[in-house]
Amino acid sequence: MSLFYDCSDLTVRAGALSSAAHCVSSGQLVVLPTDTVYGIGANAFDPVAVADLLAAKGRGRDMPVPVLVGSWSTIDGLVNVVTDQARALIEAFWPGGLTLVVTHAPSLDWDLGDARGTVAVRMPLHPVAIELLEATGPMAVSSANRSGQPAATTAEEARAQLGDDVALYLDGGPAEAGIASTIVDVTAEVPRVLRAGAVSIESLRKVVPDLVG
Repeated sequence: MSLFYDCSDLTVRAGALSSAAHCVSSGQLVVLPTDTVYGIGANAFDPVAVADLLAAKGRGRDMPVPVLVGSWSTIDGLVNVVTDQARALIEAFWPGGLTLVVTHAPSLDWDLGDARGTVAVRMPLHPVAIELLEATGPMAVSSANRSGQPAATTAEEARAQLGDDVALYLDGGPAEAGIASTIVDVTAEVPRVLRAGAVSIESLRKVVPDLVG
């Protein structure tokens, strides 16, 4: 039976985060709050756990799992080069609702699906998520819902869809944005918006004027 923790109770939160980090390190799945929608997460460097995440969602390898990080600097260890445009977007919108698709370092030992050498990376603006990521390092995290169903904006909604496929649920209150992150591909010379979402294209163009939307 899954564990469920109310992280608004500060007497519960530290223990809940410790339990969640243990679950991640042991290859289990956890649900965590973010600023956009709730996420289902696993150790990004555990291919069996990532496969379990895809299975829990009913999703194939053709839709690779994004990665959440707990600090700006983490991306420097995930890619060979952070372009000036990518750095500007990170400084403007992280932590927050912007996901960047980057070419990851070939030395990384992970399998997030059929990503063809790229990875989608985001730093969420939520204290519970940040504290967990600081304990675990980068996590493979997708929206906490069955494929084709609405993304969960509360822990209860996530539990209703995912049930005991997830070992532990962290309830951090309703997701503030309630919509998924904006995704921008920065692997080419001109950044391109792949999905509109929490960060508007107008806001992005204030930082990168030649952005293709």
